[in-house]
Amino acid sequence: MSDYRKIVEHYESCLDRHGDTFRGVDWTNEEDTFKRHQVMLDVVREKDKAVDLLDFGCGAGHFYEYLRQNGFSDINYSGLDISEKFVELSRSKFPQITFYRTDIIKNADELPTFDYITMNGVLTEKRELSFEEMWSYAQNLLTRVFTKCRRGIAFNVMAKAVDWERDDLFHLPMDVLAGFLVKNLSRNFIVRNDYGLYEYTTYVYR
Repeated sequence: MSDYRKIVEHYESCLDRHGDTFRGVDWTNEEDTFKRHQVMLDVVREKDKAVDLLDFGCGAGHFYEYLRQNGFSDINYSGLDISEKFVELSRSKFPQITFYRTDIIKNADELPTFDYITMNGVLTEKRELSFEEMWSYAQNLLTRVFTKCRRGIAFNVMAKAVDWERDDLFHLPMDVLAGFLVKNLSRNFIVRNDYGLYEYTTYVYR
C-alpha cells in the first residue's frame, strides 16, 4: 500500500464516525471551515467571467455547497477524490456535478485540465508519515497537479510559527516551500497567512 493511502484511510474513518459534517472531513469547527473555503476561492483572479475549477480532495463536496449557497454561479465546479467512499457520497448528493475518482500520482492522464485547482486539507495532515515522507509526497503531488491547471492552484499546509506542533500534522517551513516552487513550478506565487488559523495557503500561478 502506498504510504499516502494511510491518510486516505484516516479521512474515511472520520466519515464513518461523524458522517457528512465538517468533522467527517476532520475539521474542528464550521466557522473555520467556511473561512478556508473563502480563502481557497480567492485564488480566482477573474471576478466577472466563468472559470473551470477542480476541487482536488473534494471529500463530501462541502466546497460546492459553499459556492452554491453563496451564489458563485460563475464557478464551473468539478470534484476529485481518491476515496471511493467520498466520491460515492458526493455523487449521490450532487448527481449533476462531475466527480472524478482517480489517483493522480498513478493516473494523471485520466484527468483533463482546469483553470484553477484547489486543494483544501490535502496537505495539512501527515498522520504516521515522517516529515520527509510527506514532503516527498507533497512535491510529487503538487508537480502533477500544477500540470493540470491553466491559471493557478491553491493549497494549504500547517504553519511552523505556532505555539506547538502536532506530530500528525504537516508543518511546512515557508522557505522550504518557496525554494521548491521557484525551482519546480513558478516564481509567481502568493502566500496567505492573514486569516487567523494555524496554517497558511499558497496560490501558485502560471
